[in-house]
Amino acid sequence: MTCIVAVDQGTTSTRALVVGRDGAVLGSGQAEHHQHFPAPGWVEHDALEIWEKTRQVVGVALAQANITRDDVAAVGITNQRETVVAWNPATGEPYARALVWQDTRTQPLIDELTARYGRDTWVPITGLPLDAYFSASKMRWLLDHVEDGQGKAERGELLLGTMDSWLVWNLTGGVQGGVHITDVTNASRTLLMDLRSRQWSPELLEVFTIPERALPQIRPSSDAFGVAGEHSLLAGVPIAGVLGDQQAAAFGQAAFHAGDSKATYGTGSFVLANTGPVPVRSSHGLITTVAYELAGQSPVYALEGSIAVTGALIQWLRDSLGMLTSAQESGVLAAQVPNSGGVVIVPAFSGLLAPHWRADARGTITGLTRFTDRRHVARAALEAVAMQTREVLDAMAADTGHPLASLKVDGGMVANDVLMQIQADALGIPVVRPRITETTAMGAAFAAGLGVGVWSGLEDLQGMWAPDRSWQPESSEQERADALARWRAGVERSLGWVP
Repeated sequence: MTCIVAVDQGTTSTRALVVGRDGAVLGSGQAEHHQHFPAPGWVEHDALEIWEKTRQVVGVALAQANITRDDVAAVGITNQRETVVAWNPATGEPYARALVWQDTRTQPLIDELTARYGRDTWVPITGLPLDAYFSASKMRWLLDHVEDGQGKAERGELLLGTMDSWLVWNLTGGVQGGVHITDVTNASRTLLMDLRSRQWSPELLEVFTIPERALPQIRPSSDAFGVAGEHSLLAGVPIAGVLGDQQAAAFGQAAFHAGDSKATYGTGSFVLANTGPVPVRSSHGLITTVAYELAGQSPVYALEGSIAVTGALIQWLRDSLGMLTSAQESGVLAAQVPNSGGVVIVPAFSGLLAPHWRADARGTITGLTRFTDRRHVARAALEAVAMQTREVLDAMAADTGHPLASLKVDGGMVANDVLMQIQADALGIPVVRPRITETTAMGAAFAAGLGVGVWSGLEDLQGMWAPDRSWQPESSEQERADALARWRAGVERSLGWVP
């Protein structure tokens, strides 16, 4: 038997899949990890906990598939992007908790740099505006707050990396020869990589005063990254694919050609459109990123719209407000009313990302009346997910000149049929859910399998994508226009809450 093990290290949990040559999922394991919120705007993870959960879920997946490492041809890794770990290569211990992509503690540094250089000065180099969302300012914060962090980094006593680097380093032996690498998709989210050379930018390293010695080597997404260490369940198995989670989802959706796109609904939501071999600069609030790069081939680029809070909004209604007993109840309640009754929720808990990029925004609920009950709030939450996605897709259409004819979707929230219908109504186009919704892990598996020859090329992978269900828009043009106007009014009221 020839299988691929795919590790999907996400914001709230880590999952492992065993994928067969035909694309079938033969086994899986999943485990949540703790979310730490030590101060407003601060979001942290315990990197050691995540590594331990990764080892657990790989074991569960192998057991469920009833295979051993001898049946595994390669490992693929996909991960939450922008989250940063600083660790000691001699001990394997993190110097601090990982700073999560949602963390906004570095906004003062971003404000200072923006005042000095301008927000978009390095967009031609990195594809990214100056924003606390990306990794560079988080790395700078860690170097400033670890004792002698700068000195340790310069001496090789501190390594910096995103979650893919942390997992690969541990998987390839850790303190016993672990390999410090990343791939182009993850590196393209740091605000430190030159999009065209796919190497660390000397100019940006100087701006953030980050020693290159502390950073991982940048590799293509499908490549020889190293071999699992002797103490691993996967000892001797090559790591042959690494992709940031949203690029992996697009790869798993077979978005291999210019114009192909997808939307992933998870803790946040991310819409990505393949733009081909040349980076396209957005004029409408999107970012330019690397979609993927196969070893020995030219890179493929994409436009992306990042939405910070979608699934996290449902979690907040459930866990913080107690309005839901489960995430699934949001769809049940929302289906009981024809609309939100005029309620608009803008979940700008830590500001708004694409296409607004407003760090001063905060979450608001507007339009409340005595008529409002929790069914309307639940529906307004799902509408917030759909309207944020619409804003990003409108920006993509404006940048590319090609409105979408349909939208491929994936991620945990696509199991919510009510949300999918609301999304189709908001967009006025069909929404298509694939047969296999674990597209993020599948993308990592595909990249790894290509790297070791399990699949010979993209054509093999294209044939494994199949639709499961689609939703057709049922709203009128006027209803869509009214919904957009209400949403924009809500967004306007969310702005300016933080000086």
